Amino acid sequence: MRDWQGKRYWIVGGSEGLGEALAHVLSRVGAEVIISGRTEERLQEVVNALPGRASYTVCDVQDRDSVTSAAMQIGQIDGLVHVAGVYWPMKATEWDAEKAELMADVNFTGAFRVLGQVVPQMTERGEGHIVLTGSLSGSRGLPGAIGYAASKAGVMSLAECLHADLRGTGVDVQLVNPGFVRTRLTDKNDFRMPFLMDAEDAAKVIFEHMNGEGFSRSFPTTFAWMFRLGRLLPDWLYYRIFA
Repeated sequence: MRDWQGKRYWIVGGSEGLGEALAHVLSRVGAEVIISGRTEERLQEVVNALPGRASYTVCDVQDRDSVTSAAMQIGQIDGLVHVAGVYWPMKATEWDAEKAELMADVNFTGAFRVLGQVVPQMTERGEGHIVLTGSLSGSRGLPGAIGYAASKAGVMSLAECLHADLRGTGVDVQLVNPGFVRTRLTDKNDFRMPFLMDAEDAAKVIFEHMNGEGFSRSFPTTFAWMFRLGRLLPDWLYYRIFA
């Protein structure tokens, strides 16, 4: 069980959905929460609703200068939770170059920009806590997921590399891989989403994982096992079932 009292946590993507829900969870247990996103008015609304000490910094993860400026304003932090992401359902036969590149840049490269500001300061101090958000969809290629699944697979690999390098340094790295979470992003889907969770319930699962020492948590459990099984199937059988 971590000691959250007074610890400073930066939630990148904390103005909506899962990030907002997690901000409330961390605020209730005594952490000082700093949220960031692109819309100042929305950030202010979230901060005003949080029960504990909280602030916001406008930050666009697509812009290195914006990320650098936000990190300088925030200063030293104890933990980072990277939840920022964009999503559009997309098939390869309906390729939208602009949206596909946005998913890659925000979801994957955006994480690199933020980590570039956070990892050096944490490794220099020999302490810190980094939580990255992957997705069950990043486990293996899926139909209709051009852009999103690939970007999340990249985040998952990035977390694994960080965890491998930072073991024993005092900097804890954790990865969470949610399934479908009810947010403005999943509202774009026009198909049935199995095991759909509310953002508040997903935030509770993530917080539970953050309290533990394990590296990776995929959820909901039953849905996650289906994806694990999918990784074990030979290509001919996997694509016959899922494609």
